[in-house]
Amino acid sequence: MNDAATSPVESRQEGERLHVLGLLVGFVTGLPQLVFPVVAAVFGVRSADNPVLVPIIILVALFFSVFFRWLAWMRFHYYVGDYDIRIEKGILSRNARSIPYERIQDVSLEQKPLARIMGLAEVKFETGGGAGEDAKLSFVAVAEAERLRELVRVRKSGTEIADEADDDAAETPPVFAMNARRVFILGLFSFSLFIFAVLGGAAQQLDFLLPFDFWDLSAWVGIAEERGVNVDRINGVSLAARMILTSVALAALLFIGFASGVFRTTLREYGFRLDRTAKGFRRRRGLLTLTDVVMPIHRVQAAIIQTGPLRKIWGWHALKFVSLAQDSKEESNYVAAPLATLDEIWPIATAAMIDAPDTGIAFRKGEGGWWLSGFVGLALLVFVVMASIMVFAEAPLRQAANVLWLLLPFGFLIWFNRRNYRDAIDDRQLYVRNGWWQQNLTIAPQIKLQTIEISQGPIARRQGLASLRFGISGGELEMVALPIATARAIRDAILERVTAVDYSAINRPL
Repeated sequence: MNDAATSPVESRQEGERLHVLGLLVGFVTGLPQLVFPVVAAVFGVRSADNPVLVPIIILVALFFSVFFRWLAWMRFHYYVGDYDIRIEKGILSRNARSIPYERIQDVSLEQKPLARIMGLAEVKFETGGGAGEDAKLSFVAVAEAERLRELVRVRKSGTEIADEADDDAAETPPVFAMNARRVFILGLFSFSLFIFAVLGGAAQQLDFLLPFDFWDLSAWVGIAEERGVNVDRINGVSLAARMILTSVALAALLFIGFASGVFRTTLREYGFRLDRTAKGFRRRRGLLTLTDVVMPIHRVQAAIIQTGPLRKIWGWHALKFVSLAQDSKEESNYVAAPLATLDEIWPIATAAMIDAPDTGIAFRKGEGGWWLSGFVGLALLVFVVMASIMVFAEAPLRQAANVLWLLLPFGFLIWFNRRNYRDAIDDRQLYVRNGWWQQNLTIAPQIKLQTIEISQGPIARRQGLASLRFGISGGELEMVALPIATARAIRDAILERVTAVDYSAINRPL
C-alpha cells in the first residue's frame, strides 16, 4: 500500500517518459525521410539484377527506424521541478537541458493529425533565445500537456494551482474569430506559387527515376512529337492564337497561385479563434495541425497593424504583437488577427494596453534628403563596382554608366517608401508607419522600450539628420530622417518618462 501511495512521487523524481504512442506518431510522420534512401537502394539492387533483396532492404530500413526511435524514447526523460523543467536525452552522448520557469516565454501545444487521433500533443517551450522553441516534448497526453502549461504559468506567477473551475473551462464568446468565408478571402490575398517550388524540388531529387533529363527542352519536344504533336506547326500558329494560348497559360498560372494560397491558408488558419482569458490571449487554429498558444498580455511589447494596397481597398488589416517569444517558423510575431477590420482590431489592441492614435495626432513625413542621399550612395557604389569590373575586363567605362539605368526600379521603391513613411509620438506611445506593398503601423508603449540609440552615417551627419533606434523585446523600432535636435529631444523626453516607471508593477505576470 505504501509503495502504491508513493509511486507517483517516486516516478516524478525519477523523471517521466513521453507517451508510448508517440513512437507510432513519430514513425509514421518520419516515413517520408526514408523514401529517398530506400528508393536509391532499391534502384541500386535492381541494377545489380538481384530483386530478391528489395523487400529485405525495405524491412531493414523500417526495423532500424523503429529501433532507434524506441531507443531514443527509452533514453528520454523530463523532470518537473520546483524551479525548472529538465530534459535529459541522448543514446550515446547524454544531454541534460534545464529551463528555469522564469525564463520560459511561451508554452505552446501542437497537435498534428495523427497525434489528434491518438489524443496526444506536442509541448514546445520557448525562452526567446532567437532559435525557435528551446525544447519540446513529442508527444504527451493532452491532459499532461495542459497540466504542464498551467504549471509553468503558476510557477512563474507564484500563485497556487487553479481549481477545476478554470477560466478556460467555461467557453465564452471569442474576442475575434474567422469563419470559412474570411479564411477563403485571406487565402485569395495570400497568392502563392509554392506548388511550383515543391514540384521543382521533387523533380530535381527524383530526376534519376525518369528515362530523360527533366530540364532538357529537346527531350520534352521529342516526347510531344511521339504523341503526334508537330512542333513546327505550333510555331506557325497565328499571332491571335498565340495570344489566346498565352492568356490561357497566364490564367492557369493565376488559378494555381490563388488555389495554392487558399489551400495553405485554410490548413493554417481554419477555425481561427482568439479568446481573452485570465492568462492572456489564447489562440487556437489549424485544420489538420491544431495549435493552441497562450500569449500573456504583460509580454506584449508592441503592436503591428499590417495591410497592403489591395487589402486596404476593402478595409482589411492584420494585427500582430511583438514579444520575446516567436510565434512559429513562418511568423516571428504573434498573430492576433490575420484578417480583420480596424473596428475589430482596436479592441484587441486596447486589451493589450496599446491604444489607437488620436485623430488629432500629427504624423511627421521625414526629411526627403535622407532618402535621396541613400539612393545617390547606392548609385555611386554600383558605378564604382561596375567601373572596376570594366577596367579589369578592359572594356569601355561607358558600359558601367549604362548599368545605372537598372537602378531606376530601386529609385521608384525608395520614392514609394518615402511617400508612405510617417512617425509620431505622444505622451504614451511611439508610432511608425512605413512600407509600400506591405504597409505597417507599429505602435510601441514608451515604457516597454529597452534601449534608445541615435545613429548618424557620414552623409546624414553632414545633413544634420539622424535616426532613432528603439530596442524592444523581440524586435526593433526605428524613426528615421530626424533633425538631430529633434532626435535628442525625443530621446530625452522618453528617458524621463521611462525612469519614472515602476517596472515591477508593469511586468508583473497575470
